[in-house]
Amino acid sequence: MHKRRPRRRLPLLITAGALAAAGVTSVPLLAQAADPDSRTAGRQQAFERAAAEFDVPLPILLGVAYHQSAWEPHPGEPSTSGGYGPMHLTDVTPEMMAGGDAGAAGRADLKQMAAAPALHTLQAAAELTGLPAEQLRADEAANIRGGAALLASYAKSTTGGTPEDPGKWYAAVARYSGAQQERGAKAFADRVFASVEKGVSETTEDGQRVRLNAVTDVRPATDQLAGLHLKATAAAQTECPPALDCAFIPAAAANGQVSDRPANDIRIDSIVIHDTESSYESAINTFQTPGGGSAHYVIRSSDGAVTQMVPTKDLSFQAGNYSTNMHSIGIEHEGYAAANGTWYTQAQYEASAELVRYLADRFDIPLDRQHIIGHDNVPGPNSSLVSGMHWDPGPSWNWERYMRLLGAPVDAAHGSARIGEAVTIAPGFTRNQQTVQVCPSDDPTGATPECTERRQPADFVYLRTAPSSTAPLFGDQAIHPDGAGTNRINDWGSTAQAGQQFVVADQQGAWTAIWYSGSKVWFYNPYGRNTTPAQGVTVIEAAGTEPAAVYGSSYPDRDEYPAGLSPSTQAPLSFYDIPAGQAYVATAEPAATDDYFPSSGTVVTGGKKMYTVQYNHRVALVYESDVVAKR
Repeated sequence: MHKRRPRRRLPLLITAGALAAAGVTSVPLLAQAADPDSRTAGRQQAFERAAAEFDVPLPILLGVAYHQSAWEPHPGEPSTSGGYGPMHLTDVTPEMMAGGDAGAAGRADLKQMAAAPALHTLQAAAELTGLPAEQLRADEAANIRGGAALLASYAKSTTGGTPEDPGKWYAAVARYSGAQQERGAKAFADRVFASVEKGVSETTEDGQRVRLNAVTDVRPATDQLAGLHLKATAAAQTECPPALDCAFIPAAAANGQVSDRPANDIRIDSIVIHDTESSYESAINTFQTPGGGSAHYVIRSSDGAVTQMVPTKDLSFQAGNYSTNMHSIGIEHEGYAAANGTWYTQAQYEASAELVRYLADRFDIPLDRQHIIGHDNVPGPNSSLVSGMHWDPGPSWNWERYMRLLGAPVDAAHGSARIGEAVTIAPGFTRNQQTVQVCPSDDPTGATPECTERRQPADFVYLRTAPSSTAPLFGDQAIHPDGAGTNRINDWGSTAQAGQQFVVADQQGAWTAIWYSGSKVWFYNPYGRNTTPAQGVTVIEAAGTEPAAVYGSSYPDRDEYPAGLSPSTQAPLSFYDIPAGQAYVATAEPAATDDYFPSSGTVVTGGKKMYTVQYNHRVALVYESDVVAKR
């Protein structure tokens, strides 16, 4: 997010208006055969037993769970919206709602707010199964039983029983979403039944394979939705695909600029992924307060609901870099980059992917990691700001899963490349366990009282100064001008992220070297397991014997501005350059420098062009005339 929140003592894990599951999918009959692979045995069989016990069609149970958690167990760890386990059973306390940035502390109706049934599906499941609430939080088999019992109770309330026909579970699935708006509940149910038709197979972070076999003859009883008596969603002003639960709430006018992109020739060529570092509602409230940041869209964790806050034609102050703001759309995701024990929901990933596909198609933005970037990939606009640039959405954002949802996977056939050729970083999130240090200032939820190390799945590989696990981590010049890097979770300077592309500089045994931040750095890459060869990329090198200057913005030269307009200025980033002999991947064709003056609507386009290159963990800009390109 553009502006971090002050740290609070307790995390706000839910939104007051609606707390729901996440995602969607579904299946056919009461018994689908388990995958014969031995890794399937545990969790797949737990779903089969629960489906049989509570007379829930197995495809329905698997589908709902997949879109809640992607079948991950998350034992005892709540999501950012207060859900536990594979079935995302919710359990929210008044203390949770009082803490964090929700502003609920001191409210006379706090207990009433926290008592909403949608916030306590775990307690409902405990009553239905007779199991203790703590067991439902921590034990995956119990959690799955609780979810099945809850689904069965919803079916009984809407159909009078537990039908054998999976299509007659439509209202039960929609209700399980927890969405309070009709559009959101319908979107969840439709995604579940779409997954039933095509089938889903996943290997979870702990190595279990779970499969939902495709069922092609299911006819969802969509007319059941009316019986839930949900509220209609107003979406007249939104720019969203029709399947999303999307509403419009305007950000404060001071937190962006009115424009007319791309009609006024300001290109929209990228989408920036953020997390809110707060609750969904708190982020919306902050963006409505003049003087802060904003985003074009905010996506809720619990059910993937979307609030648009800035029209896409306008600039949102979201990336911390005006040049980036000019040419991008910003999407905030409810969540915390470092919060221990929270996770991004499948519903949120799916809603985000659907929104990004819609925007990419509308504005002709390539669906790749060079144009779908994180806030942590945005360059600092000048030397003094680089070290303080934000690092969300953090190492727990699963870029590889996200890019697969976009239909643009980065994890193709693994392998390395020859020296001078490019590779794509693809470490495999579920098996890529990295140790990170988290300190109180990294975690605005207040759940980290002292600096502590933890090992977790991550979207990056560590970079070292030599081909050895004992060699120091590379220290980015802007963060560590006189020393090595660290494993601090916010130390982006020693990491290469999933989907980023770099040129191979050397190979030594199981180690691969790449050109990165003006240096040769190494990462562990036995048999190329953390990379895939990059195809069709443009590689740039310094044009002469002198280093090529690196910039954080892309403004025209002073003499290219019309009279009466104050020119923007830029200078090379003082600690970065591209030395002769090194090579970097250009993420797009060179684009003309430009600037915008909202008072008159004037767009100034310069005569020079700049490449955007994958320079280190962040991108950077270089003048076309300072480099030579090889394709």
